[in-house]
Amino acid sequence: MKGLLKFITCGSVDDGKSTLIGHMLYDAKLLFADQRQALEMESKVGSRDGKIDYSLLLDGLMAEREQGITIDVAYRYFSTERRSFIVADTPGHEEYTRNMAVGASFAELAVILLDVTKGILPQTRRHALICTLMGIRHFVFVVNKMDIIRYDFKKYDKIEREIRKLAIDLNLDNFKIIPVSATEGDNLTIKSDKMSWYTGGTLLNHLETVDVSEAVSDVDFVLPIQRVCRPNQNFRGFQGEIADGKISVGDEVTVLPNHENAVVKSIFVTDEKVSNAEKGQPVTICLDREIDVSRGSVITKDTELKVSGLITASILWMDDENLVAGKNFFFKLGTKKTTATVMRIKYKLNIYTGEQLAASTLSKNELACCDIALADKIVCDNFKRQKELGSFILIDRVTHMTAACGTVKHSLRRSDNIFWQKTDISREIRAKSLGQNPKTIWFTGLSGAGKSTLANAVEKVLNLQGKHTMLLDGDNVRMGLNSNLGFEEQDRIENIRRIAEVSKLMNDAGLIVLTSFISPYRADRERARQIVGTDDFVEIYVNTPLEVCEQRDVKGLYKKARNGKIPNFTGISSPYEEPKNPEITVDTSKSSLEESVEYIINELKKFLI
Repeated sequence: MKGLLKFITCGSVDDGKSTLIGHMLYDAKLLFADQRQALEMESKVGSRDGKIDYSLLLDGLMAEREQGITIDVAYRYFSTERRSFIVADTPGHEEYTRNMAVGASFAELAVILLDVTKGILPQTRRHALICTLMGIRHFVFVVNKMDIIRYDFKKYDKIEREIRKLAIDLNLDNFKIIPVSATEGDNLTIKSDKMSWYTGGTLLNHLETVDVSEAVSDVDFVLPIQRVCRPNQNFRGFQGEIADGKISVGDEVTVLPNHENAVVKSIFVTDEKVSNAEKGQPVTICLDREIDVSRGSVITKDTELKVSGLITASILWMDDENLVAGKNFFFKLGTKKTTATVMRIKYKLNIYTGEQLAASTLSKNELACCDIALADKIVCDNFKRQKELGSFILIDRVTHMTAACGTVKHSLRRSDNIFWQKTDISREIRAKSLGQNPKTIWFTGLSGAGKSTLANAVEKVLNLQGKHTMLLDGDNVRMGLNSNLGFEEQDRIENIRRIAEVSKLMNDAGLIVLTSFISPYRADRERARQIVGTDDFVEIYVNTPLEVCEQRDVKGLYKKARNGKIPNFTGISSPYEEPKNPEITVDTSKSSLEESVEYIINELKKFLI
């Protein structure tokens, strides 16, 4: 017995992944009698003219069986006399690449299938790249459907040469190539007598004997903190699973990111007190003195982990909406969760050649290298050295869907030289001296809706009430602070991000900030809310109909847009996404300026008190 092997089957759609695993389990007699009987019965009404359809063992969803493809990740657990296995059978269709990435994140070995009649396809390359991104170091390239070409060595040899070139391109050190027929069972569990030219072993034999153990780590100890345990005043323990190394009572450790030192006073594994613990064990550690430790902190010993607020990373973009620089996300690495902004897309990978291509946007399923700025300093490491602190996900702040997964390449040095400077005069002191509650009042709506007119009039009333304000107007700001930005999507995102950051700084100065921007995208306004602070952001939707805005056309912009002279014009050639739950809504087509201002001022009272 060589222990547990976790592996993934992947490749392009209809390469036979589910059939391969199903047939291997069937031939190795690793199914219960009722499973075998159910498989044989279901196959009679399947798509193979009554022959056993081995893919049915893994394709569990109705949609999968109807379409003959894998959609979800199917996990199977089985054991032979020599080893135990967990296999993740993943979808090959490009639409479900995110599901394949989930399966790859847990695996130690990848079985990548190829159809011998088609060779290496784009999805084959993409899956191989994703596997390397996820840290998989062991590969088995299974050339399937040999029965279709009558086990012709010349056709197989051509595919083998392509695979070896791909392995060189991806710097794969540990890989094996096995010709099989998943439907007929050749070279799955028993050596085929139809391919005398193949001198290697079977797939099952390789899986039973391959050594996937990693080299002994030179890291002494890494413990990402999941929870602070404080059942009473006399006990304070820090809980988590040891990611690397070992620890003993009496060892001196460092807590990151604050770089505070302490000595291990006691160690518990579950409720048992022990003198030492090692990688993979869940522990509770008590220190000899009170220091600042919380979820997301990392307890270390003699490591070179980085504490950084700016990283360069490889990512797989998985969202339907394109990624552009400036987008803001929730960022989760280890046990730490913070917010992050993709500052720059350095390049994307050509999956056909591996070439690095210049890019300003990323589409779904593309792989790229990006610079990412973080709201808080995080503890991280290069993924190849430390998986737990080298892998992360980006989460959309509006939909809460996973938008990307990635691995840390390195931290950027300039982030190590920048520190937040605490000042003695706080926001609260400044606000108290001005006698007001600082807020950002965000006017949004179509061009011509009346945003600037309303914001200007509201500021006048607030000023007469003794409030200290600042009005940021879209056109005015674009003449100075944002004069280098255009009107493409990435420029609009950056425009709103800068305004939100400026608004936050002015709120910190104690001012009430009024902004007047079309800000057409709901996600951008939500990101602005997050930057400013949910409790300090008041969204006012100037809900004036498009036809009214176009009739006004004070600046003549709608006419130019209709004539094609202004591309990406909101409401004409570019969309405006209405707010779902604005704090205040007003329609200037149904009420006069004075009535609208009076209504807004009355509504603002509950926010400015």
